[in-house]
Amino acid sequence: MLIPAQLALWALALIGVWALAWWMYDNLKSLAQIGIALLAPYFAPTEHKTLTERFGKWAVITGSTDGIGKQYAFQLASRGLNVVLVSRSTDKLVAVAHEIESKYSVKTKWIAVDFSSGRKIYDHLRKELDSVPVGILVNNVGANVDYPDDLDHIPEDKLWQLININVGAVTMLTRTVLPGMKKRGQGAIVNISSGSELQPLPYMTVYAATKAYIHNFTLAMQHELEPFGITCQLVSPMFVTTKMNNFSTTIMEGGLFIPNAEMYAKFATFTLGKTKQTTGYWSHGIQYGVMKLVPEWVRTVIGGVMNKQFRKEYYDQQKPNAVPAQAS
Repeated sequence: MLIPAQLALWALALIGVWALAWWMYDNLKSLAQIGIALLAPYFAPTEHKTLTERFGKWAVITGSTDGIGKQYAFQLASRGLNVVLVSRSTDKLVAVAHEIESKYSVKTKWIAVDFSSGRKIYDHLRKELDSVPVGILVNNVGANVDYPDDLDHIPEDKLWQLININVGAVTMLTRTVLPGMKKRGQGAIVNISSGSELQPLPYMTVYAATKAYIHNFTLAMQHELEPFGITCQLVSPMFVTTKMNNFSTTIMEGGLFIPNAEMYAKFATFTLGKTKQTTGYWSHGIQYGVMKLVPEWVRTVIGGVMNKQFRKEYYDQQKPNAVPAQAS
């Protein structure tokens, strides 16, 4: 007969096994899905399809003239997709479109819009996309504060910019392409979130909150769209050496856990069609999993301390004779 102390030990052991099992499922399911997708062609070769066969021939990428968005456009073009580039700068759009067409045998189209302008731009976007059978939408466009700071120190215009771009664009672009995807019974929507979705983030409060919105929005849309044969993928990168992070000299130095945009996009596009939720990069997956082992309040405190350090790095860059960080 088990005594109370033994019963308590067994109960604790079962709780530990339960917690470990759910942690492994939550953090390793993406890796398992990718592995299954890689092995599937060997067991069912007739079911293996390219991105164009599975989703369609046209991809739309927002924020596509710099950083991760630009590299997504190149990666998808290299896989035979025609690309629609959507960004703010006409000059940059023309340059990227020319570069893609000179490198790959695909078509390009570009649309110049400023997502920070809010609702008024979407009638124009809908007209421009009306004749395009969008197979893949990459909601990449995003904005961040210039550097971590107290909420009441950040200009009101900047806060509206974050909300209009990070929340408005992903919502309205998704809504725009859905009727066509549902009619064709295929398509993929890729929403680029951020590791900051994991917890509240002091001194980047609005940015982290908008990424939490993208996280919840995408997971909900997965359930809505599955019956229509439409994939909705959540991509949550950690730090990448893009100009969005140039307030920090530490981040812009890069490293094993901080890839550049080209390296990141190469891995991230590889996961499309293989998993519904991913960090997009192998070392980011390790970071994400470890972070989820730590209580949310601890992550929040660490995030606040880290952002104070990044703010100091930004101030140091503004001093006379300081050398500005350069994106790789």
